[in-house]
Amino acid sequence: MKAMIINKYGENSVFEKQEIPIPILKTGEVLIKIAASSVNTVDTMIRKMGKDLPLSPDTPAILGMDFAGAIESISNDVTNFSVGDEVYGCVGGLADLQGTLAEYIAADHKLIALKPKNISMREAAAIPLVGITAYEGLIRAGNIAGQKALVHGGTGGVGHIAVQLAKYFGADVYATGGGEKQMQLIKQLGATAINYKTESVASYVEEYTQNKGFDIIYDSVGGGNLINSFNAAALNGHISTTVSLCELDLTLAHFKGLSLHVVFMLIPMLHNHKREEHGKILKTIAKIVEEGHLKPLLDDQLFLLEEAGKAHARLESGQAMGKVVIETTAT
Repeated sequence: MKAMIINKYGENSVFEKQEIPIPILKTGEVLIKIAASSVNTVDTMIRKMGKDLPLSPDTPAILGMDFAGAIESISNDVTNFSVGDEVYGCVGGLADLQGTLAEYIAADHKLIALKPKNISMREAAAIPLVGITAYEGLIRAGNIAGQKALVHGGTGGVGHIAVQLAKYFGADVYATGGGEKQMQLIKQLGATAINYKTESVASYVEEYTQNKGFDIIYDSVGGGNLINSFNAAALNGHISTTVSLCELDLTLAHFKGLSLHVVFMLIPMLHNHKREEHGKILKTIAKIVEEGHLKPLLDDQLFLLEEAGKAHARLESGQAMGKVVIETTAT
């Protein structure tokens, strides 16, 4: 099979196309012919940082975590899928798990689900990592129906899914963005748009919450922006974040009695810990998609498997609007 290989990590690392054997199935695995995969920020981090990240695979490595495709064969112990099923998931590209920048992958059946029937392979491949991440951050807050929810980074990969899921769960949703295109997209997603470049935290907290603060905040920006989340949160509010690799003064969070939840959705893959939860979440997300309540946003530039390097560069440029997707076969 064709695969895009990284032989050396670093800023100048390159993908090289190679022919390698199709994986042999182990217990609990299914062999999938990959139709499409998507690029996530963590993929670019692994490519550049390599073993400075404890989750990076040894080289030569096949990166890529998300995929959509069709099952070609199944281990004898797998009973919940059939040959020919169209599936999607976040299954590899880290530690000792092969990535999705290849024609085939042997994936743990616990990490996948039937793809939504009403969207393309490209669209399905854009969902798994960001969808699971958004879902996990929101459900940790409990029942959010009727509560005011703020999503920082509402047009990002995780953010645009979190906006739609929060709306689906019944919250009154607001989201930040940094330009007119972002404002329009947030409105299209059904949320109230806040331009963080022109509106201060104090001003939008006053305008939209009468200075009470937001009950739920999903901070997909994180880092130093968590201080903005602390300031925007209501007393005893809940904050979920995907980026907490930072030193932070928690004084304000303490005196407001805030709950801070860190989302690190790679744990099941890294540690083989409760992998079935990811399959369950993807099944739930597929239902929400099929009901018409969630649609992934795809960047308008198309990339083939051989153009994996260009796809990574597109994401890193900051110019992509939506998920960057790589097609392995025609979809």
